[in-house]
Amino acid sequence: MRHQKKTVKLGRTAEHRKALLANQVCSLIEHSRIKTTLAKAKAVRPFAEKMLTLGKGGTLHDRRNAISYLHQPKMVKKLFEEIAPRSANRNGGYTRIIKLGPRMSDSAKMAYIEWVDAAPVADDLAPKTVTAPAAKEAKPAADKSAKADKGAAETGDETARKKRTTGSRRNAAIAKRAQEKSNKANASAQAKPKLGGNRMKTRSGSRGK
Repeated sequence: MRHQKKTVKLGRTAEHRKALLANQVCSLIEHSRIKTTLAKAKAVRPFAEKMLTLGKGGTLHDRRNAISYLHQPKMVKKLFEEIAPRSANRNGGYTRIIKLGPRMSDSAKMAYIEWVDAAPVADDLAPKTVTAPAAKEAKPAADKSAKADKGAAETGDETARKKRTTGSRRNAAIAKRAQEKSNKANASAQAKPKLGGNRMKTRSGSRGK
């Protein structure tokens, strides 16, 4: 029986799980908020708060311990110099988990995890407000619309001229084909021999004999 065994396995080996949690905490230090599954957020939370406790200590020993866990000195420096001083007057509860809806692909429960005392970040859940355009932007918009109308008129004139040119060329080509066809018919009619009279004469001569 697994009495008093609270380690969340997350379907990974010990080495993989430690690397995952370290990377999640580094991402949390870098972005102040990350979006992950609810199970991972609950597993990251105690680890992240332990790192912040080391940051509040501020000693060289604490810094080396944090580097041994996170393996990223730049993130440890940011934790000790920027994030830890904001929570100097807070005794625990340094992170916050915000539950989200299920994920579209596999319906896994999603959540945000963020620092409580971190600088505000853009909220993806907040409705986007649309600001009205300023009065100064009205005149350039009118100029742009006038230029667009003028360009459309010029384009329409050019299109009409092209259509007229194309129509006249098409009519000339049709007339030329008809003339050539009539010339061929006249030439074939003149070149064709009249065989009807000779046949009648041959028949009448053969009957007389």
